[in-house]
Amino acid sequence: MRPAHGPKLFTMSIETDPFDLAAEAASTITRVTGVERHDIALTLGSGWGRAADVIGETVAVIPAEDVPGFHASGVPGHSGTIRSLRLPTGKHALIIGARTHFYEGRGVRAVVHGVRTAAASGADVMILTNGAGGVDPAFGAGEAVLICDHLNLTAASPVEGANFVDLTDLYASRLRELAREAEPSLQEGVYVQLPGPHYETPAEIRYLSAIGGQIVGMSTALEAIAARQSGMEILGLSLITNPAAGIGEDPLNHAEVLEAGKAAEPRLAELLGRIVARL
Repeated sequence: MRPAHGPKLFTMSIETDPFDLAAEAASTITRVTGVERHDIALTLGSGWGRAADVIGETVAVIPAEDVPGFHASGVPGHSGTIRSLRLPTGKHALIIGARTHFYEGRGVRAVVHGVRTAAASGADVMILTNGAGGVDPAFGAGEAVLICDHLNLTAASPVEGANFVDLTDLYASRLRELAREAEPSLQEGVYVQLPGPHYETPAEIRYLSAIGGQIVGMSTALEAIAARQSGMEILGLSLITNPAAGIGEDPLNHAEVLEAGKAAEPRLAELLGRIVARL
């Protein structure tokens, strides 16, 4: 195990091997939690945070800035902590509550550091959740939708060098089937990640619809690619917080996104609990 450093030294640069930093972060989590291996990991986006309180027994909560490579959350609605849970099945889950978004300007390595840390901690299943806009009018505000595929329109990738990662069945059909066993009414959709932080114009939403996008947000796709590169199975879930620009009548704002997420939290927590129980 590498020696612990003060939080101010936990920086990520081009000279730092991102997988070494993830291994260091995983070692810190193991030391603090006493859990040798976390079986699954969850990144909980807007509306999904309460799930951490109901799906298992909390073993430890760690401020994100105390773990190498992580930062305190810069986005309202995210906890800024790393939490270890013991599930009723006896397995352990790692809750990544310190998501770094692409628009924060820390680079793609920082965006996917949580996923790589989860893999280094032993997780072979990665559950990625988010709050997102509904491009497809079939998805109503407050509805949870399974991600079946994505369009990465960030013009970036977490994969570096000549490493060719197959993204076929990226959002694992096996896990989607388990989710539908937990909730048969779940619809599926294609998620689009854009850089943000501004919301899209109505013309951009029409374009996304024309190319096959059904859900739009500012996270998840880059994380899913990194999770696949690390050998994990991925399950993606979006909370539709609002109709996308031009779909609904009202202008978009982050306060309403947070309000929609808060209103949906109890229901989403119960849903995610039923899904995790099947893993």
